[in-house]
Amino acid sequence: MSDHHPIPLTANQPRHFYRGGAGIGRFRGGLPPDDHRPEDWVGSTTSRFGGGDAGLTVLPDGRPLRAAIAADPDGWLGPEHVRHWGSSPALLVKLLDTGQRLPVHVHPSREFARAHLGSAFGKTEAWLVMDVPGGEGRVHLGFREDVGHDRLREWIRVQDGAAMLARMNPVTVRPGDAVLVPAGLPHAVDAGVFLVEVQEPTDFSIMLEWAGFSPDGADTDLRLGWDTAVCCVDGRARSAAEVARLVRRPAEQPESGPGVRRVWPEGADSFFRAELVGGGAELAASFAVLIVLRGGGELRGGREAMPLRAGQTVLVPYGAGPTAVHGDIEILRCLPPAGGPASGGTP
Repeated sequence: MSDHHPIPLTANQPRHFYRGGAGIGRFRGGLPPDDHRPEDWVGSTTSRFGGGDAGLTVLPDGRPLRAAIAADPDGWLGPEHVRHWGSSPALLVKLLDTGQRLPVHVHPSREFARAHLGSAFGKTEAWLVMDVPGGEGRVHLGFREDVGHDRLREWIRVQDGAAMLARMNPVTVRPGDAVLVPAGLPHAVDAGVFLVEVQEPTDFSIMLEWAGFSPDGADTDLRLGWDTAVCCVDGRARSAAEVARLVRRPAEQPESGPGVRRVWPEGADSFFRAELVGGGAELAASFAVLIVLRGGGELRGGREAMPLRAGQTVLVPYGAGPTAVHGDIEILRCLPPAGGPASGGTP
């Protein structure tokens, strides 16, 4: 199989501390091996924090994706991307299915990660909600009142997750809603929410709440010590209007071309990009991860056509060239950031 053709991917679900994965199985058409496989890491060159090779994508020909890109970065990522980011795709895409509420947690910014974790990437992330029980689910975004480090440290010490949640902004979400989660923003997701998560390519999570999730609390502070770890938390009060600006409902996702709609606000572009594409969309050459959300059709490029159906995930190298989408189909096309590292401020 040539590197320069779209490549269909199988599920890549490392075992996790929290329950979930049934939604991924329904979407893909196959059951996970157990009920602690809540995340499918799609086209991943990122490994789990402290987990060796867990999380890394292996291509159908047996090569790790990371190694394939390192051997031909221009072919996979494109010369301009390589000038900015080297051989990193600068992107991680997951399917995520919550079989239980996720604990309150937070991710570091690029600035914090450079200073304390030796990484050019933090973990700004965004979600596209795919399914929720009864048509509505709930997420929690930031605090409704100012929470200082001393107060937060006490909640962490006694593991008072209820106090944390009680002071957060609950947000109702429905299928098709898009949510931007800036680095530093405390957040949680209720049980039953199935979503696509697009993020910077790290596994940096600081678990403010772990009681009932990770019994020994191992690595909850990313091995930094809590005096340092809490410094990445944005404890400022977030008004309802500020939180609303992080959410885009389907009617608010504007067209950017024939058959193409933007998903998240422009502030996300320096971290990652995503667009919803359908029949008639013409797509420029780019490294991309495709999630086929519904319907069926074809991805055509050059003289070749790849059949597509709902539940598939597809990796598209830059070297595949321009492509076009045909059929009654909806695809989430996930793309690396626009520009280079200097453009990655706060969304």
